[in-house]
Amino acid sequence: MNALRRISVTAALVAALFSIPALAQKVVTDYDHSVNFSRYHTYSWGHVQATDPLFESRIREAVDHVLQAKGWQLVPAESDVMLTAVAIKGNQTEYTTFYDGLGGGWRWHGWGTGMATTTVDKIPVGTLVLDIYDSSTKNLVWRGEAHDQLSDKPDKDTKKLEKAVDKMFAKFPPQAT
Repeated sequence: MNALRRISVTAALVAALFSIPALAQKVVTDYDHSVNFSRYHTYSWGHVQATDPLFESRIREAVDHVLQAKGWQLVPAESDVMLTAVAIKGNQTEYTTFYDGLGGGWRWHGWGTGMATTTVDKIPVGTLVLDIYDSSTKNLVWRGEAHDQLSDKPDKDTKKLEKAVDKMFAKFPPQAT
């Protein structure tokens, strides 16, 4: 019985460890390594698209806050770079399996005849893609992407957006190597 308890605890820990990445916010950035970002000081907004029009202004506000804290200035035209953003909502399929027991014990081919029940859930997930283009060349110079599980409460999603933008710009502007 002690071995069965140890196996159950180990299985629960493994299941918990594999579920943690699904809950974590994922943020990645990439940039053109040939660009000298120290020459950029002003920006303007291009197209911002989100399924919720209220969220479009929240995206702009979150990015404005971070860039202006880094010394960049928002200008209506003739800027060094132009920003665009797209927020996409979708569903991620999550499978959860519960076992009603381990069955008749260990056999050479696997566990006994216990029953398993698997449920399928659709988890709402949001993705934000933020691009920065050099205004003079029209080339993409920087991209940030954030993926996170969405809530049914707009305030929670706004806080997740702000956290994602903070993570995106944590090491911005990129330093030449």
